[in-house]
Amino acid sequence: MYYSDEIIEEIRSRSDIVDIINGYVSLKKRGSDYTACCPFHHEKTPSFHVNRDKQLYNCFGCQTGGNVFTFVMEYENFSFPEAVEFLAERAGVELPKSEHSNSDRAKDNYKLMLKDMNKTAANYFYYLLTTERGKFAREYLADRGLSQETIKKFAIGYADIYENDLYKYLKSKGYTDNQMKDSGLVDIYEGKGGRDKFWNRVMVPILDINGKVIGFGGRILGSADGVPKYINTKETAVFDKSRNLFALNIARRSKRRGIIICEGYMDVISMHQAGFDNAVASLGTAFTVGHANLIKRYSDQVYLAYDSDGAGTSATLKVIAMLREVGLTTRVIDMKPYKDPDEFIKNMGADAYEERIDNAITGIQFEVSTIAKKYKLSDPEDKIKFANDVALRLSAIEEPVSRHSYIDAISKEYGLDRDSFKAMVSKFGAIGLSEKALAESREYEGTTKRKDRDENRNQPQKLLLTWLVNDISLFEKLKGIVTVEDFIDENHQAVAIKLFEQYETKGKLDPAAIVDVSDDLEKQHIIAEIIQTELPFEMTPEEKNQAINDVVKRVKQERIEYELSKNAANPQKLKSLILEKVALGKLYIPL
Repeated sequence: MYYSDEIIEEIRSRSDIVDIINGYVSLKKRGSDYTACCPFHHEKTPSFHVNRDKQLYNCFGCQTGGNVFTFVMEYENFSFPEAVEFLAERAGVELPKSEHSNSDRAKDNYKLMLKDMNKTAANYFYYLLTTERGKFAREYLADRGLSQETIKKFAIGYADIYENDLYKYLKSKGYTDNQMKDSGLVDIYEGKGGRDKFWNRVMVPILDINGKVIGFGGRILGSADGVPKYINTKETAVFDKSRNLFALNIARRSKRRGIIICEGYMDVISMHQAGFDNAVASLGTAFTVGHANLIKRYSDQVYLAYDSDGAGTSATLKVIAMLREVGLTTRVIDMKPYKDPDEFIKNMGADAYEERIDNAITGIQFEVSTIAKKYKLSDPEDKIKFANDVALRLSAIEEPVSRHSYIDAISKEYGLDRDSFKAMVSKFGAIGLSEKALAESREYEGTTKRKDRDENRNQPQKLLLTWLVNDISLFEKLKGIVTVEDFIDENHQAVAIKLFEQYETKGKLDPAAIVDVSDDLEKQHIIAEIIQTELPFEMTPEEKNQAINDVVKRVKQERIEYELSKNAANPQKLKSLILEKVALGKLYIPL
């Protein structure tokens, strides 16, 4: 349901964020903010802040934040329209009537049918495993050390050697060819009928967070040249690999601390059998920010148990970055000399693995140790380069206590002068250099990916918006120098447009209204983070002046480089951009 900006603004103006949130958690006045223990993750020391002037909240612990709509969406698990309706009723605002369309009902019913079909297939596969036809599958599972209890718990089954066995079974249950095709279980060929997607495989049902079967993973039995060892159900109306994690429906109810992320579902099954029922894995795809946000709903601490080889190390570094992006703390489990959790537990036992979990190092410690491997630390020049790389990494930590703690620990461990190292971290953080140099220093991760380049480009944009929100006088001082076109990232430009519009029309800022640029909860968190970031580094007026000049130059330089890449075939535009780039080198803004 679409609601106009006027209605949204009226509801927000009648819904004081302090009053609303105080109805869920007990807020205490502290300075200009109200604080409480965060309702979205477990903590003993309050890190959840609500600002009445800005009408925004944020948590320094899990990095969630937004306006009153965001809070209700997050806490009540509402969509944006549902949050609008909830707050409108509370505020006495009448909304236009809406109806659930016939097409929406039809889509919901079709999804229910697909889940029922998957459940029917899962029951059939499980039955086949118990028959003579499933003998080799049972032997394979026994060789993997899986007990009957574990097989039953995960409803592991068997897809027969006949390529249309499941097709005929589902047909006998009344499902049509089109329905079977949409389920991802069967390929339909005109004039030839159906061919099973899975055959001669051990079958592992994949369940959503509510325990409904939404897909399958299949492991080939024996060797088959040219046939993938593992395959998963394709994307369907009910199965989205980027929004589901294997065994999360079990792990979210575990009494163990945190969530353990593994590489594959066989690792997860082995770990659950050993008592580690908080283990999950992505489903035949790389770990994504969507997965990170999914985990964040159920835990604020994550352990990584990726393979201990080079590929596993590279994957671990990427996942650490994504988990940090959504505000989750990370620890890495050392499994050497074994490759994966399954090998480790079979050779060393569950108690030894428990010990490795207890001794898991933080994500930042793992990153620093990986960086250290690039350098010969007994060489003075290499040690300086190492210190620079690590300072860049630490300058991205916004919470001062955490940043200072790592400065102390790393200085001591690697023999760095603490005061000099701290000054280096502060310098990089103040001018927003961390992400750019970080991308350049990632030789250990291989070729810099597009995401790294985007983070590099976006960091100065975020920092400049932070300066503008914290010091409204900068709008006038930067007039004619900085425009909304200089913000080339979609999210940052959306925030910039709103900020500049508010300043020009009202002469003041209303940060809470900017969050409603999107009705997507994750995008609201991104936008809220952009406009709520505090400036954690203490600076003299001269240092502040220099930092703002540097950030402005970097924002404009990134925009020029971006436009140069887009206008390679336009000589006139290229000339204009080159002249602008030359002039930028001489730019100085007296503040």
